[in-house]
Formats: sequence, structure tokens, C-alpha cells
Amino acid sequence: MAEKQYNWSAIAKNPKFMELHRKKTTFLVGWWVFSTVFYFLLPIGAAYAPGLFKIKILGRINFGYIFALSQFFVSWGIAMYYAHVANKDFDRLTRELVDELK
Repeated sequence: MAEKQYNWSAIAKNPKFMELHRKKTTFLVGWWVFSTVFYFLLPIGAAYAPGLFKIKILGRINFGYIFALSQFFVSWGIAMYYAHVANKDFDRLTRELVDELK
């Protein structure tokens, strides 16, 4: 069975594809910038504000440990939020585009 040939340049110019690409790019770049800044706050903060990172929060657990562990939870939160947005918006736009191309 022969595969269907697609006109990829026409797909790239399709308004639905352009909307999908714009929305995904905006979403991903925004969260990439946030997560990169958040990630680098740990070593920068530890280097330039060691007093802040030594503040005891709970027994022997200090702000530095809490901040370091928060990076896991922030990553998981971003991943869950991405899955939510992808299921709600990106998948819908992709289905509309595929249906149009059939």
C-alpha cells in the first residue's frame, strides 16, 4: 500500500498549523525561560546570598535544601501543566489540522 504524499510547504502555510506552531512556541519558550532562571537561582543564590540559603526552616533543614528540592516539584508542576495544555489546546488544533488534510 502506497503512503500518502503530503505537500509539506502547503501544510507549513496552513493557518491551523501556523496557530498550533505559534501557541506551542510561545508556551514552550515562556516556560523554558522561567525554568532556566529558576534553575540558575540555586547556584547563583548559594554563591551570592549564602546567608539566605543557611536560614534554618525546619530543624536542620535550611532554605537551601528546600529551594533545591522545590526544583523537582516545579519541574513536575510544569510537566503536568504542559500535559493539561497539550490535551486541551495542542491536541485539538492537531486534530483539526489532520482532519483538514484528509
